Amino acid sequence: MSTTLPPPGPGRSAAWATDPYANALRTGRGPLFLRRTDGWLLPLDVERWCGAADATDLSALRRCEGPVIDIGCGPGRLVSALAARGHRALGIDVSEAAVDHTQRLGGSALHRSVFDPLPGEGRWGTALLLDGNIGIGGDPGALLRRTAALLAPGGLLIAETASQDVDEHVRVRLDDGRAPAAAPFPWARLGTPALLRHARRQGWRPADQWESGGRTFVALRLDRAVRAVSQSADRTNSTAVISSQLPRNLSGDIPLAGS
Repeated sequence: MSTTLPPPGPGRSAAWATDPYANALRTGRGPLFLRRTDGWLLPLDVERWCGAADATDLSALRRCEGPVIDIGCGPGRLVSALAARGHRALGIDVSEAAVDHTQRLGGSALHRSVFDPLPGEGRWGTALLLDGNIGIGGDPGALLRRTAALLAPGGLLIAETASQDVDEHVRVRLDDGRAPAAAPFPWARLGTPALLRHARRQGWRPADQWESGGRTFVALRLDRAVRAVSQSADRTNSTAVISSQLPRNLSGDIPLAGS
């Protein structure tokens, strides 16, 4: 399939298409890190991402409502698990290797940034930002506004937070310790208190918080009026996504009324 994509938006980085990340997904193992400019390293859990959804993942997936969009789906374990649970689900990722892996598992996925035009905008029941993906773009406010535009009224955002109380906005590089470091890109790390602060500024309200397997999660809902404003603003800056841009295993634009 040939797909013409818009120019990179705030959430797309060429770094995620470089060999260290693609190679890690192909082999199913690291090492792979995000390297901060001061040399600090954040290990990326490639083995877990490439495995099946575990009990901690399922603690989040059990809370999903209606059709689900997995933002930064990686190799697709969550999309696959959601489909097995009867959810209509779509993964999006800026890595072609991740999208290919998801589709090989039988999941629906698109090679897109969350800031690109997407199917079903304003009609998703749940959005996922797990595995550190609350950091996409390095600007939590912009990411929360964009996610609000994707969700239906009363929709749910499930985000994974850092276990520490951090609110960090940095530039990082992908590093596997072997290949030359990729180009830097903006990233954020938020603990639960920081995410709740950012969320309240955007009109979100906490729906749930929990810890499982050493990982921490927050579920948020958005005030309907705020979501409508976010959706309207986003649509003025987006073009329609036509059916020819969708992978063959993606049925229409996924969300169904009342699902």
